[in-house]
Parts: sequence; structure tokens; C-alpha cells
Amino acid sequence: MATPNYSYEKRQKELAKKRKKEDKLKRKADGKPEDGDEGGTEGEAGGVEGAPETPPAGTPS
Repeated sequence: MATPNYSYEKRQKELAKKRKKEDKLKRKADGKPEDGDEGGTEGEAGGVEGAPETPPAGTPS
């Protein structure tokens, strides 16, 4: 039986991580928002800057 080539598998994982990291940096440079990111900066939403839109949890209304 042939022995597994662990160094090949490790290299493939490293290349996949590198590719993913480069893709992420490219998306970031293009200015496209990532998953879960709203894409805006603070203060763009309008209203009073720095004021929360909803009251914090546990605060009586």
C-alpha cells in the first residue's frame, strides 16, 4: 500500500488559503461589501450622528 503524501495535501491547503486571502483583498480594494457588512460608513445613515437607531437592550422605554 502506498503512503499518503501529506506534504502535497498541506501545500494544497496553503494555496487555497492564499487564494482566498487574495480574493478577499481584491474585493476589499474594489469597494464591494463582504457578507454581513452593510458597506456604509458611520454617519451616512442620516439623523443624529452617533445616536443609536434603537435603544440598548435592558433600557426601559
